[in-house]
Amino acid sequence: MAAMLVRMLAIALNTYREAVRARLLLGIFALGLATCAYSLVIATLSLHNETRVVADLSAASMSLYGVIMAIAIGSTSLYRELEHRTIFPILSRPIARWEYLLGKYFGTMLTVAVFVGVDAAASLMLLAIEAGQPPARVATALVVDAVALLALLLATRRGRVFAAIFFTPIAVLVSFYLASPAPDERQLIAASAVLAVCEVAVVASVATMFSSFSTPVLTATFTAMVFVIGRSTDTMARLPQKALGPAVATAAHALARIFPNLHVYVPARTLLLGHAPTIAVWPYVAMAAVQAVAYSAGLLVLGIVAFRRRDFA
Repeated sequence: MAAMLVRMLAIALNTYREAVRARLLLGIFALGLATCAYSLVIATLSLHNETRVVADLSAASMSLYGVIMAIAIGSTSLYRELEHRTIFPILSRPIARWEYLLGKYFGTMLTVAVFVGVDAAASLMLLAIEAGQPPARVATALVVDAVALLALLLATRRGRVFAAIFFTPIAVLVSFYLASPAPDERQLIAASAVLAVCEVAVVASVATMFSSFSTPVLTATFTAMVFVIGRSTDTMARLPQKALGPAVATAAHALARIFPNLHVYVPARTLLLGHAPTIAVWPYVAMAAVQAVAYSAGLLVLGIVAFRRRDFA
């Protein structure tokens, strides 16, 4: 059991290392941070709703860019190994195909989780500024983050690319404390970050399943289609038969039952703020996480079966 976990961890860390060095993903990461910064500009145009604008725009960007990153990694990571033929010496060692595929999936999840964590930390820091946190305290928090990052870089000289894994929780905790003047919006960003990771878990498992037997273009296309349909399942389940006809409505209802309901991971703002009368925030997030694990496990099993039967010749 321990040896199996070590093998999967090695594949996951290698996937993470390759992903963070890719220019496309670095561009997505920079775009996510730029969107957070741009929320300050939009906030200045609002009337006494600055914290709301920062929180809402940051939550939306974490979800959107996280999904894009998951599709990009999931559709190209395995194919790159096949194209460069680096998969053959790996699978010639005592490692099962399912261990390799799961390692790829966990590497994707690790990469996106770090991105969402850094994005959430930046969003909370901006929220603290808009909420009226004293500039001296914000500067002190930035110094703490800088010192922690420098210490991690010095401690991991041979693997500095992994320093972000340990730095992200520190940055999130510091920023979360700093955003205490806006507790409701802080909760919205924190819950949105967790839900974004849950949604990415489902999307990444879809991408992993398709990549186990398909090309990168088809994998990205199919995964994007599943994402769009998953976000629309609530609407599809309520399509009226009178307006569109029974055939279209029946097909839409069937798709809504088959595809994962990704709308669960972007709930109403009222719920995330804790103002919903019958639903508490964190129990809802916990149930959404359980649902994500169940969907991901089923999809990964399908991917493992397909990957076992794949002929690399």
